[in-house]
Amino acid sequence: MFGKIGTGELVLILAIALIVVGPGKLPELGKALGKSISEFKKFSNEIKEDISLEDKKAK
Repeated sequence: MFGKIGTGELVLILAIALIVVGPGKLPELGKALGKSISEFKKFSNEIKEDISLEDKKAK
């Protein structure tokens, strides 16, 4: 899921995010990030479906 990011790097990124954003805003940031990723996946799936429909119509 995270590509080549190891556990140590992930912990470091989360620690920096905690310092920069603060503990109060971190859950809100996580929720917004999760929602953005979900919308991106939905959009990319719609694009894939549109492309496959166009391919079927072309044949």
